Amino acid sequence: MEKATTIDPEEIIHFAKDSKKWWDEDGPFKPLHRLNPVRMEYIEQQIADHYDVGFDKLNILDIGCGGGLVSESLAQMDMQVTGIDADANAIDVARNHAKASELDIAYICGDAQDLDEQYDVVVALEVIEHVRDIEKFIEVCINRLKPNGLLIMSTLNRTPKSFALGIVAAEHILRWVPRGTHTWSKFVKPSEIAGHARKHNLTPYDVTGLIFNPLKNAFHLSETDLDVNYLISLRGAR
Repeated sequence: MEKATTIDPEEIIHFAKDSKKWWDEDGPFKPLHRLNPVRMEYIEQQIADHYDVGFDKLNILDIGCGGGLVSESLAQMDMQVTGIDADANAIDVARNHAKASELDIAYICGDAQDLDEQYDVVVALEVIEHVRDIEKFIEVCINRLKPNGLLIMSTLNRTPKSFALGIVAAEHILRWVPRGTHTWSKFVKPSEIAGHARKHNLTPYDVTGLIFNPLKNAFHLSETDLDVNYLISLRGAR
């Protein structure tokens, strides 16, 4: 019997066709390049709030790492980084870029549920809206955490505003991302992630919005506006 997986093959095929362009800041992953500094600001703060040891003492798993944008930023913070993705093309790009950047990152092509190791921190950024089963995916993430671990996710909220900006504007008007990148019905509300996480003894700690400022052509964090993009951190039992 075939092992159940949260990976959606159609999603992998969709992203794999552009995998060679992961590090093109004006290419199909341009929005992620713009998002990355703000995401890393949030991740760094959440880890610092949760752990009282140096980052070099922590190991971190980047699920759905793609071409390594987040993994490399984490490695530059001196963390021990493992990146995993089901897209073999993206993993090849990630490995080559890390080598050229002289960064020591362990990249794996595969499914996170097949890993044996547990990590101090697990991040899954812009991934959960592309999986087959949201609750199962959260369970996979939690199973990779040490008992006192920290899980950080980012995704798109399922609201009328996210449909207007995340799909109509981003895909059809501004052409920031290729058409078909997102399916609005697969967007996830913060309350849904929190509810599923609680079932597996993980406690929601923080939810922060990600807002795009067209005047500055940049993203910033918001404590109040969660209508489109948001980050959420969840903590294991201490």
